[in-house]
Amino acid sequence: MVTDYMSVNEASKKWGISVRRIQKLCAENRINGAVRFSRVWAIPRNAQKPIDGRLKSQRERKQNRA
Repeated sequence: MVTDYMSVNEASKKWGISVRRIQKLCAENRINGAVRFSRVWAIPRNAQKPIDGRLKSQRERKQNRA
């Protein structure tokens, strides 16, 4: 079952974001099925890249100002 998971480095290359960002997303429970073994995160190979919510929050702020 080890092949069902990928490392943080593999996810970083697959999704095009930094290793540190992947670790942060795992810690925030934003990657479904990510499991931590001691100091290492295991991410399911079929996990989807979490949506970046920054754009939506910027739109909401602009609407609240008007």
